[in-house]
Amino acid sequence: MNTAEMMRILDSIARDRKIDKQILLKDLEQAMASAARKHFNTLDTEEFKCEVDQITGAVLMFRHGAPLDMKPADLGRIAAQTFKQVMIQRFRDDERSSLLQEFGKRVGELVSGVVQRYDGGAMVVTIDRAEAFMPRSEQIPGEIFQPNDRVRCLCLDVRDAGSQVKIVLSRAHPDFIKRLFEVEVPEIADKIIEVKAMAREAGYRTKVAVASVDSKVDPVGACVGVRGSRIKNIVDELNGEKIDIVRWNESSQILIGNALKPAEVAEISLCLELGRATVVVRDDQLSLAIGKRGQNVRLAARLTGWDVDILTPGEFNKGLDVLAQTLTAVEGITETMVDRLAALGMVSVFDIEEVGPDVLTSELGIDHALALKVVEVAGVRAKEQAEEQQRTKEEAERTKREQAEAALRVLETGEAAPVGEDGTAGPPVSAEQRAADILGG
Repeated sequence: MNTAEMMRILDSIARDRKIDKQILLKDLEQAMASAARKHFNTLDTEEFKCEVDQITGAVLMFRHGAPLDMKPADLGRIAAQTFKQVMIQRFRDDERSSLLQEFGKRVGELVSGVVQRYDGGAMVVTIDRAEAFMPRSEQIPGEIFQPNDRVRCLCLDVRDAGSQVKIVLSRAHPDFIKRLFEVEVPEIADKIIEVKAMAREAGYRTKVAVASVDSKVDPVGACVGVRGSRIKNIVDELNGEKIDIVRWNESSQILIGNALKPAEVAEISLCLELGRATVVVRDDQLSLAIGKRGQNVRLAARLTGWDVDILTPGEFNKGLDVLAQTLTAVEGITETMVDRLAALGMVSVFDIEEVGPDVLTSELGIDHALALKVVEVAGVRAKEQAEEQQRTKEEAERTKREQAEAALRVLETGEAAPVGEDGTAGPPVSAEQRAADILGG
């Protein structure tokens, strides 16, 4: 046996696989002892021992503690096969432990790798010497990479899965954006600016609330960068995902107003009992505040931790009027009490029904029986109002559907359908008939 060559091989394996050489030498000693037991057909694990000199690589065999005058080559082909199998298995175990230890320390960090392939929707990425995967749920919707593309992602989780180490990557997790900000904005990495909260819908939009511990540093300006240079790098990495930088404030009302930007907020009413914020915006700001498919208000609610309702001034005032009319009809409830409830953020009969009698008793100083009566009356009115809203919604949908069907008939037949005073489409009328009507004949 060429011991010098054996030691060079062990050095190479330790370096390439990042395994401690001492561990490899112990594996070698155990594999030699297993080969000796196979050669002598014994099951006693203590009968044979092996020692390998760490400098020269000389192999010494012992049987029952006494030196055994036998070279590894004397063990035979079957024992050599046993030695090989034990070594392979031990090397695999050592490599798995090394990967688990190395990547376990990198959970939550940014890593960069090379895309290999897609396997059942999951993207397989090579990072250093390890193979990791990114499940479909952790990918940004619509984002496709080609083999050999370099990709930057978050090391989300590392776990021991029996014979292998599973490394889970993510580009959809909110912390991925947080790590990108730490790379692009030195003030965040240096803890001068703190990311206080974050809400994300991967591939579409993200809201990030930031605050500065140094009054001289503008957190929003620092994150955006000169002419938007810093935020542009992050947006480019995310393939155009919109990012809103929100100025953090300890006041929930101010924070909610900031979170709903670019919409302009007219008034915010907070109900601590329900964790709900009722936000009033002008009619021309309503669609902007809600956002496409409700995205802006949804992200604002997640960012602030409040359940956010967006209302126009007309809707808000109507809710207050219905609340006042309903509650003041109950004997013992005054306008002042209704105003107090409104000040506490209870701006509709739905809110009164939801908070229950105990809150009314403590806040208004009324007895429990009267509070029960108020909740009961509010519940009846809330049910009626819900039915009215449902009828209005169904009527609007029906009108919209009829108008769409009328437009479709015009496209298909060339006939025009008149619209009545109620906005609904009438029976189809030929072009000749419409011309006669217009000419008065």
